Amino acid sequence: MPEQTPHVDETAAPGLDTALADLAGSGTLLVALDFDGTLAPFADDPGQVGALPGSWAAVLTLQRAARTEVVLVSGRPLDSLARVSHAPDDMSLVGSHGVEWRVDGHDEAALTDDERARVARIGAALDAVGERFPGVVIEHKPAGHGVHTRRVSAEVAAQANAAASQAAHDADPQVLERGGKDIVEFAVRHVTKGDAIARLRELRRADSVLFAGDDVTDEDAFRVLGAGDVGVKVGPGDTVAGYRVADPAALTDVLKQLARLRATR
Repeated sequence: MPEQTPHVDETAAPGLDTALADLAGSGTLLVALDFDGTLAPFADDPGQVGALPGSWAAVLTLQRAARTEVVLVSGRPLDSLARVSHAPDDMSLVGSHGVEWRVDGHDEAALTDDERARVARIGAALDAVGERFPGVVIEHKPAGHGVHTRRVSAEVAAQANAAASQAAHDADPQVLERGGKDIVEFAVRHVTKGDAIARLRELRRADSVLFAGDDVTDEDAFRVLGAGDVGVKVGPGDTVAGYRVADPAALTDVLKQLARLRATR
């Protein structure tokens, strides 16, 4: 029986089939992907997530295709991203929204002494908030901290987020606050995924870019995409992306289709 060709649901993402075909024919292609909520469904324990098998198989196929590079671009710390993704050593990773890099000779993670001191002050203030709200998890990252509220009610989450915001800004008036799905993050470097995508495009001299992401922080990346690029929003929520799919499982079909087209060009 002949193998069936993956097909994107045009009802959910009209025109995406054509956009992927055009993208597959480009010269140098950068495929940049968020991880949590995009390649991997969410889990209460962030350490226990994993990419959907079909999506990961397509990612590895794309990674092997000529003139194609896959980069995972995540809000996770770099070591956490490497651990949960099981990415091969030759796959580029960008963590902490663009602060940390594992990209061919462009590794970056070091903070200044002043930045490290700021991170420590903010972390201590947020730890005190976490003690007041059982179920709220404070995640410490190299350039900031995340306040996770997935395990608590909406009412408790709102209270905890307000308290965390007050505490973080009292500890460091210059802190960058950004919200996401069941998380509010407080960082000392004003770097976005949009900055990361723009820099990756330049480093790799990419002719076209595919970026897929699900969260508010991914909108920065969608905004830097240009003509000939493809942005895919995963799940609900306002977006400037050109296309949308329902969930990570639906993105699997998108990645399979692009991998097939790119591998046979």
